[in-house]
Amino acid sequence: MRIATITNFAYVATVVLTLTSGVALFLASNAERAERAAVAQNRVFDSLTDDLEKEAYALTDLAREAVIKKQPEAIQSWKTREEQDVALENHLIALHDNGASDAEILILRDGIATLDQLEDEQRIAIANMEAGKVSEAMDLLFSANYEERLSETEYRFAHFRSLADQRTQTVINEATERSLRLRTLSEIMVGLTAVLFLFVLGFIIKHRILRPVVTLSDVVNRLATQDYAVEAPVLAQVDEIGDMAQAIRVFRENGLARQRLEQERDAEWGTRTLLARMTQRLQGCDSHSAIIKVVSRFAPQIIPDMGGRLYLLDKRTGRMKCAARWGLPPGEDPAFSPDSCWALKRGQLHSPSKDAVDMPCEHISPEIAPRAICVPLNAQNKSIGLLTFDNYTPDKEPPYIYLELLAETLALALANQILRDTLTEKATFDSLTGLRNRHSLDETLRSMIDQAMVEGTMLSCLMVDVDYFKRLNDLHGHEAGDKVLRELSRLITDVLDDKGLAFRYGGEEFLLILPDTNESQAMSVAQTLLDTVLNHLMLYESQDIGPVSVSIGLATWPRHARADNLVRAADLALYLAKEQGRGQIVVARNADNHRTE
Repeated sequence: MRIATITNFAYVATVVLTLTSGVALFLASNAERAERAAVAQNRVFDSLTDDLEKEAYALTDLAREAVIKKQPEAIQSWKTREEQDVALENHLIALHDNGASDAEILILRDGIATLDQLEDEQRIAIANMEAGKVSEAMDLLFSANYEERLSETEYRFAHFRSLADQRTQTVINEATERSLRLRTLSEIMVGLTAVLFLFVLGFIIKHRILRPVVTLSDVVNRLATQDYAVEAPVLAQVDEIGDMAQAIRVFRENGLARQRLEQERDAEWGTRTLLARMTQRLQGCDSHSAIIKVVSRFAPQIIPDMGGRLYLLDKRTGRMKCAARWGLPPGEDPAFSPDSCWALKRGQLHSPSKDAVDMPCEHISPEIAPRAICVPLNAQNKSIGLLTFDNYTPDKEPPYIYLELLAETLALALANQILRDTLTEKATFDSLTGLRNRHSLDETLRSMIDQAMVEGTMLSCLMVDVDYFKRLNDLHGHEAGDKVLRELSRLITDVLDDKGLAFRYGGEEFLLILPDTNESQAMSVAQTLLDTVLNHLMLYESQDIGPVSVSIGLATWPRHARADNLVRAADLALYLAKEQGRGQIVVARNADNHRTE
């Protein structure tokens, strides 16, 4: 027979015996309660009937005293005592004597009726005395009939108490006998339960423990060598060693959990290593495009389970534009206003799925919003960008700490790059016109000439000067002159388009470098610029301050100059243009003619 069958029989028998013992004890307790209730009830009735019997004699004495003394105080005492007697009668009538016989009830009612008759005669006697019929009152209270009824009242109550005592004693005897029988039955059941338990325990220890213990010992030895692949035996049917098997299973599960934690720790270390490596690469970036490439390369590895986007703030439009995306299906990512993102407005990570109820960002489509995460890129209390992530596994907790670390690292790199760009712009570009300044001219020109030498192409240079600029400043003020320089810079930029680079050479002079441009092509650009400036309406504070014209000197390498004096040749041509009347274009002399002279 299997151990499970034996133990199940034993459990069933034990439960039945235990329930039987409990029921027996419960019934024994009920018998004791019935005994106590009978005794308590008998005491109540004994006390009330005895009180009524005493009240009958007390009322009789008070009534006789009132009739004899004829004093109001005596009459009032009788009336007060009568009210108490009525209250006792009502109390006795209101009680229910459970189990009383018809004879007991009849005797009790006769006693109360006889007592009521006595009170009626006392009431009549008091009334006769008050009416002056003292003799009639005396005859009524001291008659033989009155004494007989008084004795009858005493007898009725005594008889009732005697019958109630007999019945109560019978109930007590029956309850005591029943309680003893039930307690004996309960003790027998408890003894049988103990014998059965000891028998089953001895049988299991003797026949059914050795084999499971050997199996568990083998499992423990393998677990001691950290071989968590071993399966712990399921020995739930062997209750005595079930705890041991459960402990071994818990130990194995803890070992597996420890292995998982070690794997997660290794994965976390790998993530931190990637973050550190990305930080090092970002430190070596010298442009926004390089930073974007680094982020696009490392972000999918740092946050592998989530697709993401990088938005940068476009200062010109004041909108967030998508600069990079990874781990997402193809699609367009329109620009949006920073006010439509709660992360940018709050300056901290925003994830509607992180909290029970939250507001989704307006720039994210409704079907993605519940699982989207936005992390602002903050630098010096300003938002310069935004990272958004789509949580593809909603049941898995997103790595918020790594999202914030990634954003913090990227924000620092972008802020440093913005600072470098700002410093470079201030060092390279003219603050008034926005064109490149003379500081970067030499290096740029040398690089373009080297490139033209390698590719065998021409390089043209235009030196532009505003005519009569000093007179314009004297007539309209220096602010008007600055306005003219800014307008001229804009016109130069529009004419050049992507054909070359423009520099503010100094004062009212501008230098245009046109790579891969011969003399005729450069002449075309110069003529276009000359006509555009001449036809442009120059306004300052809604007043026409024109016309404004320019003089242009043109030189082409290698036709008009050597590599080191191209700007000099264009400057000499500009000088000739101003000498010849201004508002015109003069081409530099050929380099060969210049050397001959």
